[in-house]
Amino acid sequence: MANHSPRSVVVTGASGGLGAALAYAYAAPGVVLGLTGRDAGRLEQCARQCRDAGATVFTEALDLRDGDAVAQWLCRFDDAHPIDLAIANAGVASTLSSVDDWEDIRRTTAVFDTNFFGALHTVLPIIERMRHRKRGQIAMVSSLAAIRGMAISPAYCASKSALRAYGESVRPLLARDSVFLSIVLPGFVKTAMSDVFPGGKPFMLTPAKAAWVIQRGLATRRKVIAFPGLLSIGMGLLRALPAWLGDVILNVTYPLREERSKR
Repeated sequence: MANHSPRSVVVTGASGGLGAALAYAYAAPGVVLGLTGRDAGRLEQCARQCRDAGATVFTEALDLRDGDAVAQWLCRFDDAHPIDLAIANAGVASTLSSVDDWEDIRRTTAVFDTNFFGALHTVLPIIERMRHRKRGQIAMVSSLAAIRGMAISPAYCASKSALRAYGESVRPLLARDSVFLSIVLPGFVKTAMSDVFPGGKPFMLTPAKAAWVIQRGLATRRKVIAFPGLLSIGMGLLRALPAWLGDVILNVTYPLREERSKR
């Protein structure tokens, strides 16, 4: 299969973690990077390292929940540097701390606004431009948690499941116009987001290693990039088990503290 090297790349959530590692992975002479993140200082630090690697870098401190601002910046960037690859990577974590810590509507909505709608705010403004050009590639970073919801992080799992389902739905439609979409399903990556996860984190990868796996998968236009392999297989098997048994396994693997509120 052919290897594709994009020359104009957009990465969201590039102010740290996996997003910054992806930016570094693509930074090279002749490459133009468009990087967004909410922390302007950390975003500029990432940009400096990418420039040191020879890339031309443009940054914008954005909150991806602001769809209009995201669309305006993306369209300006695309006007000047038609985007070959857009990586919708930004996301936030959300976990329950106890059996009584049910995520309310406000918290769940906040997670969806970033993980799901933030990704759509990134992808939708440039889809028609890519279709018109008959070329382009989109990567939507979901999670292995999209395969089977985990007892400890319902809102996070739901938002990543929605993103996976959306990507699977539009992928064949975009392919008609030679726009390729990949769904990325990482396991645990050593980032600030994973640090707040209270359970076990098997087969955890460094951001650099995870970025390398993603970059390699995107270069060959794999439709689904799920890793690490053993954890991906395990999540698939968990999904295939009877629901009651899967619930028992997850409840034992990721127990919650008993913190009954006084009434």
